[in-house]
Amino acid sequence: MDDKYINTPIKAEITETLMAGDYVYITGTLYVARDAAHKRMMEALEKKEDLPINIKDAAIYYMGPSPAREGRPIGSAGPTTASRMDRYAPTLLDLGMKAMIGKGKRTKEVVDAIIRNNAVYFAAIGGAGALLSKCIVNSEIVCYEDLGAEAIRKIEVKDFPVIVVIDSKGNNLYETAIRGYRDK
Repeated sequence: MDDKYINTPIKAEITETLMAGDYVYITGTLYVARDAAHKRMMEALEKKEDLPINIKDAAIYYMGPSPAREGRPIGSAGPTTASRMDRYAPTLLDLGMKAMIGKGKRTKEVVDAIIRNNAVYFAAIGGAGALLSKCIVNSEIVCYEDLGAEAIRKIEVKDFPVIVVIDSKGNNLYETAIRGYRDK
């Protein structure tokens, strides 16, 4: 396990170097989207409309931000449970998305799509939203403003800390960590 520093956009050349268990610090643009925004993106695709964001080589952070305090771009910015986006993730991965950030396990369909698309699933530390927000240097709503906290945001991050949970080969830290613990 290594500490790695990467920049967005996240290309296959980057995902291929990441291994389950690596600590990664991301700098660049992330998109923030949760359930309602994902549902609306799928509805747009069903209507043969373009997505409101460029999904190619993008990273989506599953996060529900709290209101910004004075002088800050965003309030608490902790991850939400990724499995709520599992029905949508394979489609977005097939369209070129390279990374997802959330917390918790993913379905076999998502893992298969990660492998098929040379992508990666990162976990951010739940309960550390106030600390994570300090890595966010800018935040703006880019679409679906009517969804309130579930609008799609574009955030700029500097050294945003995550852990590779599922790498592009399908290695899953949640599974290997449990086996390692049992073996001890």
